[in-house]
Amino acid sequence: MSDSILIVEDSSTMRSFISSTIEGCGDYEIYESATGFEALKLLPQIGFKLIITDINMPDINGLELISFVRKNQQYKDIPMVIISTEGTEMDRRKGMALGANEYLVKPFRPEDLQKIIMKYIG
Repeated sequence: MSDSILIVEDSSTMRSFISSTIEGCGDYEIYESATGFEALKLLPQIGFKLIITDINMPDINGLELISFVRKNQQYKDIPMVIISTEGTEMDRRKGMALGANEYLVKPFRPEDLQKIIMKYIG
């Protein structure tokens, strides 16, 4: 069984790009969610090894998702990566303070995401 990665991103184009980037670095089971709410419904069903989330999304945004995951005993240790157009130092600090492990600003190089994936799940 391969490791599972969850992509939480409202843009289907960006989800596809992230997914193909992940496929380029190994055999992972990739799940996609267009909203934070969908992601919360998937959490109890699959043992994710990594969650990649955008910040700006309808319903539950990425920061709220991270906050929920970090407060939940069952999921608190899952590495989380923010990928966002919000690239100020304040945005980055806020995301990291809430519990993100990494923060990538769009547009990003596929190699940068692949390095992060290798760092957390090999």
